[in-house]
Amino acid sequence: MIMSEQFTLQGFFNSSASYRVRIALELKELKWQYMAVNLRKGEQNESWFREINPSGLVPSLEYREGRLSQSLAIIELLDRVHPEPRLLPLEGPERERVLEIALLIAADVHPLNNLRVLKYLTNILKATDAQKSAWYSHWVHEGFQGLEQMLPDHDGWCVGFAPTMADCCLVPQVANATRMGVDLSPYPRIRRIVEYCNSQPAFQRAMPGAQPDYVPA
Repeated sequence: MIMSEQFTLQGFFNSSASYRVRIALELKELKWQYMAVNLRKGEQNESWFREINPSGLVPSLEYREGRLSQSLAIIELLDRVHPEPRLLPLEGPERERVLEIALLIAADVHPLNNLRVLKYLTNILKATDAQKSAWYSHWVHEGFQGLEQMLPDHDGWCVGFAPTMADCCLVPQVANATRMGVDLSPYPRIRRIVEYCNSQPAFQRAMPGAQPDYVPA
């Protein structure tokens, strides 16, 4: 069994993927240490971090048995070593729906909107701020239009009667979309679920503004 107090999370306060893992750690009430990696200053490309994670991405989780990157893989690991509360159901339709929602966000929406993509648009393709914002909004809407139809129409969790990996993914993506000025009024189900999640103490402790490396925009 992995001892929870030996978890060290390398992340950045504004990273959606790091935010997902922080939510999972807080939902499970695990003890963990935080090591900030300043993406704005390019620390993810420095040799000390590349030794931790050769891909140069956050988050990365260090624990007694080794290291692991990729937020969904980390959450699955946490489920295995500390099953309660379980964030990915073991079987059945709920498991399938949780994975469907989590992957829609983590695989279809987020990769097109993360910092390195936006920097490439600006620095290499010379996109204007307006063009970059249009790119960001377009891909959020592409994903959220389908996601809205997958979610229940109530004040509660994405799937079932407890938090899951789906909620861990949804809340950070909405936080980023809000920060980028995306109009979320077409998505009442998404907004209601996120509001409910953010009323819970674990989600509040995981928020960007609650992290030691937080810097106001």
